Amino acid sequence: MSSTFWNDRYAADGLVYGELPNEFLVSMRSRLPKAGRALDIGAGEGRNALFLASLGLDVLAVDQSDVGLAKAQRLARERGLRLGTHAADLAEFTAEPGSLDLVTSVFCHLPAALRAAVHARAHDWLRPGGLILIEAYAPDQLLRHTGGPKDPALLASLDTLLSELTPFEILHGAALTRNVSEGQYHTGDASVVQVLARRN
Repeated sequence: MSSTFWNDRYAADGLVYGELPNEFLVSMRSRLPKAGRALDIGAGEGRNALFLASLGLDVLAVDQSDVGLAKAQRLARERGLRLGTHAADLAEFTAEPGSLDLVTSVFCHLPAALRAAVHARAHDWLRPGGLILIEAYAPDQLLRHTGGPKDPALLASLDTLLSELTPFEILHGAALTRNVSEGQYHTGDASVVQVLARRN
């Protein structure tokens, strides 16, 4: 999906995926770093990046939609939070090796080759002990009508994700059905995959 698609989606006045952060991200709060640098990819309107900033992390929100990121910056100002934003295609984005303490990817669905490449790059971007957190729709979400892409090429099973994250130590890996109520496009019981992993 192109930057034009996402700019059009985020052009409405409200927050498309809601104001609250992702429930899985919040549930992992106690395991996240308390300081340092975080990268939120596919950040959209910034709900998860802003949550990380509220924890005291130095956060860069990356998304291909400059419209979504402008909303994120406005919300950061309203909440008195500091947030960096960068509009970029993830195929071209990079970060300094060993510069990050946390990478988050929440419902950021990429073609398989790009997804695997981003996960490999994330390992390089993270410091030893740094974490990557992922929640995404699973392939059998296609049988539901509660959100997520309709292209099976953009969905990965837990086994696929774990195979892409073999350099990491897996701290949490789950494939489950949970109620996702995060804005107008994510509403209802959903098949998801979740991973929290650490770079050794």
